Amino acid sequence: MSKKFIPVLIILILCGLFVGYGVMGRSDKPNDDPKAKYEKILRNVGIVLEQGHYNPKKIDDKFSQEVLKKFEDNLDPDKYIFLQSDINDFKKYENRIDDEIHGAPLQSFYTISNTYLKRLDEVSASYKEILKKPFDFTKDESLQTDGDKRNYPRTLAEREDYGRKRLKYLVLGRYVDLQNERDSNTKKDSTYKPDSTLEREAVEMISRQMDRYFQTLKNHNSTDELFSNFVNSITSTMDPHTTYFAPVDKRGFDEMLSGTFYGIGAQLVPKDGKILIGDLITGMPAWKTGQVTPGDEILKVGEGDATPVDVTGYAVTDAVKLIRGEKEGSIVKLTLKKADGTVKVVPIARGKISLDDTFAKSAVINNNGHRIGYIYLPEFYANFDDPNGRRSATDVAKEVEKLKAAHVEGIVMDLRGNGGGSLSDVVDMVGLFVKGGPVVQVKGREGEASVLSDKNKEVLYTGPLAVMVDELSASASEIFAAAIQDYHRGIIIGSSSTYGKGTVQRNVSLDPQSENPFFSRPSEGLGDVKLTFRKFYRINGGATQLRGVVPDIIIPDRLENAKLREKDNPDALHWDEIPKANYTLWNPGYSYAPVVASVNAEINKNIDFKGIKDEVSLLDKYQNEETPLNIVKYKQMQKEIKDAAKKLDAFSKAPVDLHTQSLPQDVAEMGSDTTKINKQTTFLKNIGSDIYVNETVKVLEKVIGEAQIAQANNK
Repeated sequence: MSKKFIPVLIILILCGLFVGYGVMGRSDKPNDDPKAKYEKILRNVGIVLEQGHYNPKKIDDKFSQEVLKKFEDNLDPDKYIFLQSDINDFKKYENRIDDEIHGAPLQSFYTISNTYLKRLDEVSASYKEILKKPFDFTKDESLQTDGDKRNYPRTLAEREDYGRKRLKYLVLGRYVDLQNERDSNTKKDSTYKPDSTLEREAVEMISRQMDRYFQTLKNHNSTDELFSNFVNSITSTMDPHTTYFAPVDKRGFDEMLSGTFYGIGAQLVPKDGKILIGDLITGMPAWKTGQVTPGDEILKVGEGDATPVDVTGYAVTDAVKLIRGEKEGSIVKLTLKKADGTVKVVPIARGKISLDDTFAKSAVINNNGHRIGYIYLPEFYANFDDPNGRRSATDVAKEVEKLKAAHVEGIVMDLRGNGGGSLSDVVDMVGLFVKGGPVVQVKGREGEASVLSDKNKEVLYTGPLAVMVDELSASASEIFAAAIQDYHRGIIIGSSSTYGKGTVQRNVSLDPQSENPFFSRPSEGLGDVKLTFRKFYRINGGATQLRGVVPDIIIPDRLENAKLREKDNPDALHWDEIPKANYTLWNPGYSYAPVVASVNAEINKNIDFKGIKDEVSLLDKYQNEETPLNIVKYKQMQKEIKDAAKKLDAFSKAPVDLHTQSLPQDVAEMGSDTTKINKQTTFLKNIGSDIYVNETVKVLEKVIGEAQIAQANNK
């Protein structure tokens, strides 16, 4: 623990004693008074943020206004519940929430949450009446589904009209799905249903869906959950990664890791009334498909070939029950809405986590007479509890040794989708490719930055190197890519930038007694704050925060326009720079510049990459447009979206599969184990058909050519 943070803990202890004794003067059981507990949480959160955060915003009237708007948005992202008059009434708290954080009686939360629950009851009572009336799907009207582009309704009638359009949109989508299912049925037997029947069934389905949706909202809108939402509106206004966790909120993901059930290895998170994919566990079934991405919305869950269940309006816990199964290998089908607006059905075989799948693995690619080594690293793992446990830096070193023994001429390090992990391992891993020296700078809120360096002067691999990254390469991945780029050690290839997470977090308990060895009073269950308290900087002085790492060679991809990166969050900490560290550039004896220039020129002319860029732009356009509620126009729009998605899939496949092979050591280790053999076969197939790996191999072949020319000139 940083010594500079000790005063924060002392203040928390004193605050806990002061507030605790005050409360105990009124009651023998402090937690019997929820308001007193909420006020204590709020004060302790304020102390932690002001005294411990890396770059705290001043908790003043401006901060209060930002928190108020965020809480309103969190409660009603579609602008469907509140009226404009409610928002106007809440303005009286614009300059008060900061005072409540600093100890004033808590009022804003109760007024806003009570109004929300009242308006929710009104809305939930109206949808059944709307669904009783037939919809006119020939009428030329549309719906704006993006709440950020709508205003709050000014009147009850205006809100009801939006509710009507919203329900019409849901019924229309289900009606068209039923029509498509019917029309694709080749049997055309007595079960054929006319449109009138399908429309009635669609209305019935949406009615049940809305029943679930509003029941779920009511069940999960306890005062405690609404208060957690309120506190997170405060913490996330500091920065996106500072989060409040009530004690109950920390259980779900831990249960998934420790349980004996069979699942897909994905965390589900509720957002704006939807169920989204959160984190994926590396090596688990969802991750293995390569088709599930954090941020995907789950629309339906199906058991094998059974009719899928629409989970719109479901609680996360209920959706999890559908996804989990009792048998390893059983198939669950998720209908996902992707970030680009496309809808995809992804079958996933349930299974237990296999640690082998989280570890670094390699292969050899034979192309145009060259042998290229390929290393895939899904995360920077380290078993800190076991000194003899697996570590990513050690494992990558072993893979490099194996590739050197196979006489490869260049190595590709694939860090796409790698969200980071062990800081010490990334430092050691950079040291495999450079001759000692600084790797990253780490800075707290005060004082100078400390430089983390690789102490090993030996270089394991000196040949051509390329590092693949994408929008989801974050934290430790960005440190590795940045160091390789700053040393001019290799070429970075990928999307326009990496994620841009250059901050460090730690958990701080809001229970003052838990940090104080002199008091043994039990925890009051105030929760924790995951606090941003440090920041990463490249050795060239620039932060990885916000801007991420910009590759030397940029290749268009399908997530380019998705709002996934750190920079897409208005509360993200800013980019800045500090003095650079002292380091010596790598000198391979030739320049990367001609290769980078020629490849970038080729990519600009490449038909497939141009196609990816065009189709992504088209899908992005549809995402930003209002959705037509006229059935003819709706069907046309859906057809164009599906056509664009198909083209995107075609453009994203390598024109010619690369020839890939396993290393002899891996073949020997697999033996006759069919499970391992099948996994390796899939691994090799995915590498060979990947257009981005294909392009990276071409880049390394050009670098190898430059190295050969330089070597010939030196003779």
